[in-house]
Amino acid sequence: MGGRTSQPVGHYEFCLRMPAECMLQEHAQSPLQMTRDLWALINSVNDAVNEEVLPLSDQELWGVPEVWSFPQSFGDCEDYVLEKRRRLIEAGLPAGSLLITVVRQPNGEGHAVLTIPTDRGDLVLDNLEGNILPWSSTKYEFLKRQSPKHAGMWNKIVGGRRTAPVQEVASTHLEQNRW
Repeated sequence: MGGRTSQPVGHYEFCLRMPAECMLQEHAQSPLQMTRDLWALINSVNDAVNEEVLPLSDQELWGVPEVWSFPQSFGDCEDYVLEKRRRLIEAGLPAGSLLITVVRQPNGEGHAVLTIPTDRGDLVLDNLEGNILPWSSTKYEFLKRQSPKHAGMWNKIVGGRRTAPVQEVASTHLEQNRW
């Protein structure tokens, strides 16, 4: 992880509308311990949100290029992330372990995913991929993500593609999306 960097404009505007979502937050002192129950929970939330929210760009939905919001029925990548994060917080996970992460897709387009640091590595929840993957199994270049201590602050990820947000997953069980 690098130092502080700029907050995405859409997230900044989201924070203005919903300041409670962007304050100091409870964070785990160490990565979350992966258990069967945690694995089941994050899979359940990831699957549910990916199925319930239909993809629609902000331009199509709001008439502007970028709006971060909790989705009703439609949304784009950051809306999926916000909803997954909200549901996992409601289920009892610390907000500081549920980090919105900005990545670059292989086609050069920006994208948002939810990153969860665990004792088995950083996991990526993504609306473009049904399976929860270790960060290193994605095709993304990691650019920046929320600070685990303050949801309104962001840190750059140094080194791009081959720099893990925290650590790499060693378990093949996670790579196969099963416990």
